[in-house]
Amino acid sequence: MKYPRPKYLDPSVKTQRVRQPFGPAIVLAPEFDSPITPRENFRRSIARQNPLWMPNGTTDKITLGTNDIIMHNVRGMQIHSNFLVQATEDYAFKDWFNTDWTWVCVAGGAMLTPGTQLLDDITKWESKVEFPNLSEWGFKEKAEAFMKTEYDPTKALSYDMGRGVTERLVSIMGGYEDSMEALIVEPKAVLDFFNAYADFLIRCYDEISALYPLDIITIHDDWGTERDTFFSEKVMEELVFEPTKRIIDHIHANDCFVEWHTCGNVTRFFPYMHQLNVDIAQVQRRVVDFPKMKALYGDKIGFCAGPEGLDMTKPFTNEEYIGAIKRTVDIYGPGGGSYLMMFTPDEELFWDACAEGYYRSVELYEDK
Repeated sequence: MKYPRPKYLDPSVKTQRVRQPFGPAIVLAPEFDSPITPRENFRRSIARQNPLWMPNGTTDKITLGTNDIIMHNVRGMQIHSNFLVQATEDYAFKDWFNTDWTWVCVAGGAMLTPGTQLLDDITKWESKVEFPNLSEWGFKEKAEAFMKTEYDPTKALSYDMGRGVTERLVSIMGGYEDSMEALIVEPKAVLDFFNAYADFLIRCYDEISALYPLDIITIHDDWGTERDTFFSEKVMEELVFEPTKRIIDHIHANDCFVEWHTCGNVTRFFPYMHQLNVDIAQVQRRVVDFPKMKALYGDKIGFCAGPEGLDMTKPFTNEEYIGAIKRTVDIYGPGGGSYLMMFTPDEELFWDACAEGYYRSVELYEDK
């Protein structure tokens, strides 16, 4: 069945205010009548159990960042970058492992502050690395406030947990040069650190999941540049894979899905992501052939899928944006597993994109 797309501010369509990703911007969005909640549909989609539409990552889930879940900073530190702060100039901060970062406005993210290095010898990690004391951060108080005033049980709840094992290694060793050398020169010490850090992330997950009814956990572990991966398959197999799998298996055992963010051309690592049982890949479309990866691994791995075939760094028309949303649904919607990711400050365009994504995927699933 073909459905009409409701126009912007159509009085027959309910509206909602939603926060767009990577910032505090709140926009008006349509809220479509559906036989199941967005949360149930999101979970059905990831599990490939008869979703009714392709989920929209902006309207169908609430995403908690690392700084959304703490009541206070500890000794002037923060867990991770704070995307809710609209910085107008670069600023420095320490993360909860006491490593120094600089928020770079032009990049829209944080980089290790040049010259910072917590550790120059990975064999000394046990005496140099202080793991955060989870009891200091006020998780319980913040969760109680959120559950009373902000939680929406009709939407999926996602928590962005922060850095995986390799990113944490890079952060404590002051960058990629020393950390990649450590992978080769001191593999036993690296593996010991990875396992200790995996234990910490599991404790952290248990702490947070006891306070929030989480559906999705996102973990960031950049594995490559836009040219190729930082390390070889041998390093993946012998050092990175098992600690990472323990984290993912533990999250899955608690009825929660895993979204894996990794920048760069990580095509060669997709077989490992498949074996790790990653539910959703949040990777760079411009350097990874998503349609090919879906054809090869789409039985398990879904995609955080933006407007397909649209270069967001160049001017585009509204028609081109909507056309890209259609392609996204057509390519990544079949079989479920993936969700739409769209955001734009143009409220009318955002409305139209939401409507196209919803109704085109409803039509897709009804006709299958």
